[in-house]
Amino acid sequence: MNIYVGNLNYRVREEDLTGLLQQYGAVSSARVITDRETGRSRGFGFVEMEDDNDARRAIEELYDHEFQGRKLIVKEAMDRPERAPRRAPRNDDRY
Repeated sequence: MNIYVGNLNYRVREEDLTGLLQQYGAVSSARVITDRETGRSRGFGFVEMEDDNDARRAIEELYDHEFQGRKLIVKEAMDRPERAPRRAPRNDDRY
């Protein structure tokens, strides 16, 4: 199950997120989302857990839990909406 973890302290790294959720079960992956321009954390991330029951328990127990000075928002991640493919601009495209 993919879990959204929000309201993260901007200093939280992927290793920190993995360590926090490993208390509840096996973690397949953890990502802290960063800004493309600056490389700084955007304050949220995603954790993939192998077992859905472990993931649900983590969501239940960590929601509103204080971690590194901030109260977490933890919930099942929603599927990303599909976007239309971008097309390359043509030479005759004018403003």
